Amino acid sequence: MLHGRRVVLRQPRYGDYEAWARLRASSRAFLEPWEPPWPADALDRGAFRRRVRRAVGDVRTGTGYSFLVLNADESALLGGIALSDIRRGIAQSADVGYWIGMPHARQGYMAESLQVVVDFAFDELRLHRIAAACLPDNDASRGVLAKAAFRAEGLARGYLNINGSFADHALYGILATDLRPWRLNGRAHARNINAGFTPAT
Repeated sequence: MLHGRRVVLRQPRYGDYEAWARLRASSRAFLEPWEPPWPADALDRGAFRRRVRRAVGDVRTGTGYSFLVLNADESALLGGIALSDIRRGIAQSADVGYWIGMPHARQGYMAESLQVVVDFAFDELRLHRIAAACLPDNDASRGVLAKAAFRAEGLARGYLNINGSFADHALYGILATDLRPWRLNGRAHARNINAGFTPAT
């Protein structure tokens, strides 16, 4: 688990299905314009269980870390965030993606969650670079990235299939050597993660 001041990030469990499906379903119209096309079984229990198993496999192979974002007392699911495509060797890099449920948007939760994940990636995983991408007109996501000290790096044409068509994306990145303003004045996030994670039922 990773801890921020207002958020807790933990890996998904089978028992999270109901809360996850409810939040995704109620936020669907809010999320779909910014996400890849939802498959027909996007909210099915079986699809969620496959997500959990894939998250377990990614941790075991060191290629990714998927987290659910909860409020500080873990009473409410807020969204999700993931480090993916972790590359070692000469790259030491990863991609980050995230989503927030509509009732919890624009309250600073995702910006803090991204800061927590950046600290984890650089301080615990010893990565060198994290990349992110978002639609150029997604002002909310661009704001989240700015609050986590990501820098704009360019535009990728036809980068990802979003909501049914390939769309240009604004590219962002942060390096381990970049200043992380939230760490000033003793505000670094507490961090820990359970080794050997297995999904709970």
